[in-house]
Amino acid sequence: MLFPRIRRHLGRRGALLVIVGAGEIIWGLQFVLDPAPNPQGLTLLTEVAPVHYWAWMWVVAGVAAVAAATVRIGRDWPGFAAALAPPTVWSTAYVAAGLAGEYTRGLWIAAWYLSSHVGVIMWASAIPEFAAAPPAVPAARPVKEGAA
Repeated sequence: MLFPRIRRHLGRRGALLVIVGAGEIIWGLQFVLDPAPNPQGLTLLTEVAPVHYWAWMWVVAGVAAVAAATVRIGRDWPGFAAALAPPTVWSTAYVAAGLAGEYTRGLWIAAWYLSSHVGVIMWASAIPEFAAAPPAVPAARPVKEGAA
């Protein structure tokens, strides 16, 4: 079967990177492909570049996360770092807009990004791939009576 083989190859960390990466690609593409995306609350970013440009950060980070899912454990950290960048940057913009009173809902959106995106990615990057059970202590063999 194809899926169990892929799942074994990716492992837990790789599977999470694929899921998060795919989500980031989709999230970024919705801004890239929309002819007039709503940049409400993203003034901090749109003062530097249009929202379409910032959306490419999501797409590129998602591709990097998916690519990092295929490498050996311990070498996947660039995927986690890439996955953290977009929600962290956009959270910062939403916090700035919320504190400035420009977009008060931005504080709620930032809290959501920080908990459901940044928090989950950081948690997943810290978990070991395989939680090994403690080694089993072999039981002593009973000695037969009369055996020399």
